Amino acid sequence: MKLNRILFALALAAASSAAGFAQSSIQNPITQAVLAVYEEELRENPNDYNVLMSRADEYYRHDEYIRSLADVDRVLQLAPESEEDVRLRAYVLRAGIYNETKRTAEALDDLIKAAAMAPDSYSIIYQKANAEFSLGKYADAKLDFQKLQRLNPRGAEAYIGLARVAVKENNLGMANELLASAVNLDPNNAETYVRRASVRRLMGDHNGAVDDLILAISSDNKHPKAMQELIDYGNTNYPATMAGLSNAVSQAPQVGMFRYIRAVIAQAHCHYLAAINDYQTILDERLYNYHGIYASIAECNYCLGNYSDALDYIDRALGMVRDNAGHYVLRSRILRAMGNYDEAVKSGAAALAVDRQDNDALAEMALGYVGVGNYAEASNLLGEAILNDAENPHYMMLRAWVAEKYLNKPSLAEELYNKVADMEHFYVDNPRSLKGFAQLFLGQTELAKHWMENILDTVTDYDGLIHYYGACFYAQAGDIERAMELADKSLNLGYANYHAWTEATDGRVNVAPLRDDLRFLNMLHRHDSIFGKELKK
Repeated sequence: MKLNRILFALALAAASSAAGFAQSSIQNPITQAVLAVYEEELRENPNDYNVLMSRADEYYRHDEYIRSLADVDRVLQLAPESEEDVRLRAYVLRAGIYNETKRTAEALDDLIKAAAMAPDSYSIIYQKANAEFSLGKYADAKLDFQKLQRLNPRGAEAYIGLARVAVKENNLGMANELLASAVNLDPNNAETYVRRASVRRLMGDHNGAVDDLILAISSDNKHPKAMQELIDYGNTNYPATMAGLSNAVSQAPQVGMFRYIRAVIAQAHCHYLAAINDYQTILDERLYNYHGIYASIAECNYCLGNYSDALDYIDRALGMVRDNAGHYVLRSRILRAMGNYDEAVKSGAAALAVDRQDNDALAEMALGYVGVGNYAEASNLLGEAILNDAENPHYMMLRAWVAEKYLNKPSLAEELYNKVADMEHFYVDNPRSLKGFAQLFLGQTELAKHWMENILDTVTDYDGLIHYYGACFYAQAGDIERAMELADKSLNLGYANYHAWTEATDGRVNVAPLRDDLRFLNMLHRHDSIFGKELKK
């Protein structure tokens, strides 16, 4: 039985700790060609609202919401009232943009206008009801969900919506009846279980919600939303997620997919030993034999500091497929950890040979060059990564570090730190935005501490990663006592990345200043079990 490649890609992408700064597919040559046609047509007639509408749709498909909004606003200015079809499309599209950018009230205004133009449109009434629910307008939402029932008595969406309203009305009995009706209407549809899971989550029935997501995946293992919802659930309720998956594994031990998903989620939450156990069981029992599983075991071993084992597994993965840039990037990281910088550079180059636009490969090859002392080339490669993805603070922080530490270019470092400090995106309250680190290195200590403490106070830490970043921050700030306190909390929460604790030095986002402190070494030793070190004694 082959592991579905789409499932693997979606799962790993959703679980990855580096998610959130991906390049837009709008750079695809075909998309660029389409946009060029629209550009030419608009040069000939800037007021062609049909072309503007088409371009707005194209931008929206590629998550270019600001550009899409500019075009659709122009459409609504230009299209006469008699062009109802165009204006209807524009209102619906603009509502979608507003929803994606968390402007639900504005979305509802446009959906009200759209519903007035198409009062029997199931999709518009459905979107309108959901917007009303999100804004706490439960009575209005209830009326619209009831209207959906009249438009399509066998539509499960209406029952799910009414169940959500019933929960808000504290009528849990009615909510459960409505959920049962939804499933009875469409028992083979994975989306029904995904939606029921969302209501059960609202009810606080986390185990039931996880079970529904597993049912959704069981009925359609290509269902991307079910997979992502389950992984997202792991981010907010790890115990319930793992309990549900463990139950699924025990009931169907030969269904490798459940064990695989459990491993992916465990790995994403730095529970590397558990992940390795599931991945290895999949291989030992021949449930799947996929190069990505070998790569995942390699990454887990790398994080646990087992570099020889990691290299062995990534080489097995590359023995199965030679055109995977990510595998070469991981191999380069492992080789750097082993001090083999020349070979690390070669693996980075191999990744770029597969995909010249792979920014992680550019960064990894740069770090290999740092190891061999070629700092100028390292800076150039990181500069290329920044050009490719100007919204990724990681590459800027690495280049600033190289400029400051190795090239005697403090002005370049300051420029890069300022760019990171000035970035405004929705990851600003995520430590991966690195905003506070940049402020710290610019000497803006109080601003930086405010950023870090706000994250520690407001962001729930499910696996110790948040407190690890806190330990890194205060270690770099010279507040060793606060850093030790946060490191202890991180370890108690299970953050098992031994490489990060003991070896990582890239870019000044690390706990290097703690490593000569005997208290820190003893702290790590007390947590040997999460790293698997006790097993090796």
